[in-house]
Amino acid sequence: MNIFIDNRTGTPIYDQIYSQIKNAIISGELKENDALPSIRSLAKDLRISVITTKRAYDELEKEGFIYTLPAKGCFVAPKNTELLREENLKRIEELLMEIRQLAAACDLKKEDLMEIFRILDD
Repeated sequence: MNIFIDNRTGTPIYDQIYSQIKNAIISGELKENDALPSIRSLAKDLRISVITTKRAYDELEKEGFIYTLPAKGCFVAPKNTELLREENLKRIEELLMEIRQLAAACDLKKEDLMEIFRILDD
């Protein structure tokens, strides 16, 4: 798994790490019980502070995406289907809000969007 840090986005570095690992877990790129890089090695590879990396891992653990075994490292937690469902619902809501804004800019009505969805669903 490759993690890329973009200093130009304005997004905190820990949040970029958190988001990329979380997305890799949700997408299935990282599987249940896969080992994550150690906090120190990831910090060294990314040339960032260990504290920043630890914060990202702490957030992931707090939300149930990873677990830590003392002296062994951090691992991908078994998938909590309810948590994944909530994450996906949140993403769907975000995309629907974006679609709503685009539809309004194009003067499309709800019926027009439903027709597009029906066509795509076939």
